[in-house]
Amino acid sequence: MTALSDIFVYLVYVFFGLYLLAMLRRFLFLLVRADLYTPISQKLVKMTNPLVIPVRKILPGYGGLDLASLLLALVLQMLMIALLVLLQTGALLAPVPLLLASGLGIAAYLVKIYFFALLAMIILSWIAPGGNNPALYLLHQITEPVMAPFRKILPPMGGLDLSPILVFVLINVIQIALGHIARSLGISGLVPWL
Repeated sequence: MTALSDIFVYLVYVFFGLYLLAMLRRFLFLLVRADLYTPISQKLVKMTNPLVIPVRKILPGYGGLDLASLLLALVLQMLMIALLVLLQTGALLAPVPLLLASGLGIAAYLVKIYFFALLAMIILSWIAPGGNNPALYLLHQITEPVMAPFRKILPPMGGLDLSPILVFVLINVIQIALGHIARSLGISGLVPWL
């Protein structure tokens, strides 16, 4: 690959990755019914509305799932993978491997979002315990539905919450499983987040 193609690959990762992150965060915010009136949520909604609103007219939400955001995230992932393969090999990818790689990519990206959200929650609980920053509030709203069942298994001991350890174990198990699924399907090199 030439320097110019390396630059294009990098730019595809950055721009598609950032917008994909925004779309998946919107999906998660609506899934966990996070407060959409914080400044962070409002910026996210404003940034993703141009694509979500037209798709939502065709594909409304169902059972608390924002299907429009999820579909758009899948389409963005498909475009990203198709562009990366085209830039790196000069060939177009067949639709079935592209769809499989995109679905696994979305799952891997969601797992990574939870990994970093949980890591941020742990660090912020040490730095600013009990703070009321809007970002901290959103992180709590995203991570709490995942953390609550593990707190029942491993309740806080002496003010120390060890349940994130169990969540990190689960995250690693899911990442390993996704990696094995991608390798067994022959698409491991196509999924950017594994």
